[in-house]
Amino acid sequence: MPSLRAHVFDWIIRWQVKPKLARAAGDVAAVRRIFDQASFPDPPGIVFREGSVGGIPGEWAERPGLAPGAPRLLYLHGGGFVACSPRTHRPVTGGFAMRGLRVFCPDYRLAPEHPFPAALDDAAAAWSAFAAAGPAGLAGDSAGGNLALALMLRARRDGLPLPRAAVLFSPSTDMAGEGESMRTNAGRDAMFDPAKLQALVDAYLAGHDPADPLASPLRGDLAGLPPLLFHVGAREVLRDDSVRFAEKAKAAGVSATVTVWPVVPHVWQLAQTFLPEARRSLSEAAAFLKRHATAPEAVP
Repeated sequence: MPSLRAHVFDWIIRWQVKPKLARAAGDVAAVRRIFDQASFPDPPGIVFREGSVGGIPGEWAERPGLAPGAPRLLYLHGGGFVACSPRTHRPVTGGFAMRGLRVFCPDYRLAPEHPFPAALDDAAAAWSAFAAAGPAGLAGDSAGGNLALALMLRARRDGLPLPRAAVLFSPSTDMAGEGESMRTNAGRDAMFDPAKLQALVDAYLAGHDPADPLASPLRGDLAGLPPLLFHVGAREVLRDDSVRFAEKAKAAGVSATVTVWPVVPHVWQLAQTFLPEARRSLSEAAAFLKRHATAPEAVP
């Protein structure tokens, strides 16, 4: 049963964030301001420090006293490909760090200044160096979930190591927006009007073919991917991006689990200081990654 706080949080996002995003459609500077203003407190007891992996700047999140052999996680933040940063996503990266993972979040380039495939290029450069240091997990939310899934397809293509497992929070997997929830949840989604999402897609793709699997990973060959865990809200317009991807992955022989959470809005994990569903999601995701951290490595 959803918590009372889930209903309250859904209401806050619906009436304070969704109208602003709808008005800002096509205005990237306004979208960036909205996401920056909606930031949440940093998790206590976590050290955040600037760093660079594979020549890509970013931020490490780590709990003091963590064992040297702790599981490692590369986290790709969301933000519609045009906004946000490692700093805005500290509640998630710090949440994973609180649960015993050593996390690096790349500060990848954003559209429209740097359209497709700049963000994916940065993610691939960071992952190549990160994975060279030893087995690791991969995770991302929203646009970052898209990048994480596309990154695995690219890593398999290029012969790079695959992550031991991957966690996807409300990822965008289909740039054509053909999931049924784009229509059925158009009025239920607390954050997004699907008609306004096209501006973000256009800013990122800049005319590139949306059917390219590196832009729409749902359209790729999913065989050989590592274990996947999806968490998505039942009311989200992006719900079926997770459901359809998990179904296709399972048909290709991949271990894929999708949990559809009632009431909660898009990437509710950011509210982990307020929302019990956020803390539970992060705990389940961290346990999933740690469980697979010492599993046999997936074959590219």
